[in-house]
Amino acid sequence: MRISSPWLQHPVYPVIARGFLLLVVPLLSRYLLGWSNGFGYLSDLGIGTLLLLLLHNRPLWLALPVLMVWSLFTLSTAELVGAVGRMPEVSDLQYLTDPQFVGHSTQGGGLTYPLLALGLGLGLLANLLVRRQQNPIRFPLYTYALPLGFAVLHASGQYLEPSEAVQWKQFNLPHKLLAEAFNGGQLRLEAWLDDDDPDSKPDIAGLSQLDLNGAKLFAGKGQAKNVLIITLEGIPGAYIAANRQALHSHYQEDLMPRLSQWAERGMNTPDYVLHSHQTIRGLYAMLCGDYSKLDSGTPKGVELLNSSTRNLQCLPAQLRDQGFRTSFLQGAGLRFMAKDKIMPHMGFEQTLGRSWFKNKPYLEFPWGMDDKAYFEGALKQVADLRQSKKPWMLTLLTVGTHQPYSAPQDYLDRYPSAKQAAIGYLDDAVASFLDSLEQQGVLKDTLVIVTSDESHGIDDVRLASAWGFNLILAPEQQQLPKLKSGVYGHVDLTASVLDYFDFQVPPNLSGRSLFRNYSSGREIMSYTNGLLRQHDGKGTFTECDFQQICRRYASDGFIADQARYLGRVRGKQARLVSERAVLLDQSLSNGQIGQQYQFANNERINLKAAAKDDWADNLIGAQYLELPQGTRTKVTLTIRAVRMAKQGAKLLLKTKEFDRDVAGLIPELPALKPGQTLNVSFGFDNLETRKAFSFHLLGEGRGAIEITDFSVVTEPLLAPDMLDLEKTEESAQAESVLPEETGSDHVDL
Repeated sequence: MRISSPWLQHPVYPVIARGFLLLVVPLLSRYLLGWSNGFGYLSDLGIGTLLLLLLHNRPLWLALPVLMVWSLFTLSTAELVGAVGRMPEVSDLQYLTDPQFVGHSTQGGGLTYPLLALGLGLGLLANLLVRRQQNPIRFPLYTYALPLGFAVLHASGQYLEPSEAVQWKQFNLPHKLLAEAFNGGQLRLEAWLDDDDPDSKPDIAGLSQLDLNGAKLFAGKGQAKNVLIITLEGIPGAYIAANRQALHSHYQEDLMPRLSQWAERGMNTPDYVLHSHQTIRGLYAMLCGDYSKLDSGTPKGVELLNSSTRNLQCLPAQLRDQGFRTSFLQGAGLRFMAKDKIMPHMGFEQTLGRSWFKNKPYLEFPWGMDDKAYFEGALKQVADLRQSKKPWMLTLLTVGTHQPYSAPQDYLDRYPSAKQAAIGYLDDAVASFLDSLEQQGVLKDTLVIVTSDESHGIDDVRLASAWGFNLILAPEQQQLPKLKSGVYGHVDLTASVLDYFDFQVPPNLSGRSLFRNYSSGREIMSYTNGLLRQHDGKGTFTECDFQQICRRYASDGFIADQARYLGRVRGKQARLVSERAVLLDQSLSNGQIGQQYQFANNERINLKAAAKDDWADNLIGAQYLELPQGTRTKVTLTIRAVRMAKQGAKLLLKTKEFDRDVAGLIPELPALKPGQTLNVSFGFDNLETRKAFSFHLLGEGRGAIEITDFSVVTEPLLAPDMLDLEKTEESAQAESVLPEETGSDHVDL
């Protein structure tokens, strides 16, 4: 029923109602969210005025669905950016109707931006209330030039002076999707018109080769007998003062002054490249001398589980073979991202996580130990290793500067945000740890490397998402430069440590040695924030964005505060950048589609009374997998009740893609009773490629379980199935869900 009050019947009201929803709300929210950017405002004006003109004087049954989709796009973009720092992709569109998509972060805890939702809701309500007029305002034809003009200004500005801002500051979601489709079609046309041999492959020797041809910084082998690698969660290189000064960065916020003081005492590498996001990718690149995936496919650390030879060339395995005791210690639990299986497979004889710590944390943190308590525990591990007569390698990984950031109240009172407080807390903790190492004499016989797994980025700082740091403290410090010139990255760390000790470096590792000087540049690549970047080692930096448009810059190094724009790259040159990344991504899989992973480790797991977080409470490490198009994934799961209260345990298995829930793929798991073993097998078809696909197994109850099987097998669909791909709806079929009695393991808790 329509409301027919006379004051709602003026011809201008429909224009005001739609203008409010399509223009005022997006422009105002962009400003209030801190997304102000000229390109972003042009994008909102262009799409908003186009929809305003197209929907003007159209019946409500036609206009309302478009306005609802527009509102959903606007709110979903803000929610996803707030949760995981990226815009929605085409693959996300199927989830836009899922209420959890607009939930808070990854936990479905409500809307992050309720005022935006309120504004969009009021706009939709206003459009419902106003009536279509008998004599409406008619826009002259020349007004249709407005959206075209905004689009031309946006495109020409991007071409002449491209912005370094993140995607959501430059585009709204409809504009982004249109740009992707247009540029994707243009590239396919160029590829079709290109007469190059389709089977030819670009040369990646400059990226994948081992290069130990530089002049050594000191003669012979290093004086240290031990190795300590300290990996700080998410810390960008810009937080180290020496880096900022060396690269003339305009960023001057001094969040880690104490670590910066330690950097003055060691060898610091300002132009240090992180190749990707995610901890497991950073650890793989650091410890295995190979590029991590330059896209969002299955991490190579997970793929490494299927290799019985390449893992032996990783740094822990190499040092273990040289007589070192190898140990890995992190503040979080080990099961997430399968580090409980990956790290031992790399060669760590001892892999320790949150449950190892006996000291009491100073604050509750969902991911694990706070940084101060973590480093106090790490000191104990160092002391234990020093009691042995054998040399040792210890790799540390903090977790306190991971979202959601947490710090003690006195730090929260001193800093404007929880993130900055957490960074300050880490700075004090790691500096105090280094102070203790020095007092105990550890620095006299230990090669210490301080670095980060990834970068959580800094707004308005160029390349901050790829800017890492590498601080080296060594016994022969006087022979090392304060600032190491040249471009280096995580791919170089394994070769550098082996070269320091004068051990033979496996020839199929990649990278250069930080303990050598090179007279020429080198090729290097990175993929962060959805941007694929390559430096050719000859002064040219290329950056390719989500539109598959590549831009070239004149830049001596990789990380630079600013660089001279040289113009766009299209066609064959642009395709070569992505083709090189694809070849580097296949260093372990060789492009094969079939995958088979086993994530169970037979460890006894004590259940919590309530599972509150899909990530921190996850009982299995099958995260961020890529399931190729035209394949079928089969999963088998076996869970045994080790000891269980009478009421048993509630189990829930969930799937996510790009951190958002995917429904309908997995059967519901029955309750696990005392003395039972649960056997589950199911499968689903991948009609489109699934990227960043994760399994989350949650358990609630009083007692303990043992996961003896969690295998994920992905195989090509049979030919007859392939013919029906477009006709077949995606489905999941539970082949068996069966609890079995296994004896009387019941313990009355």
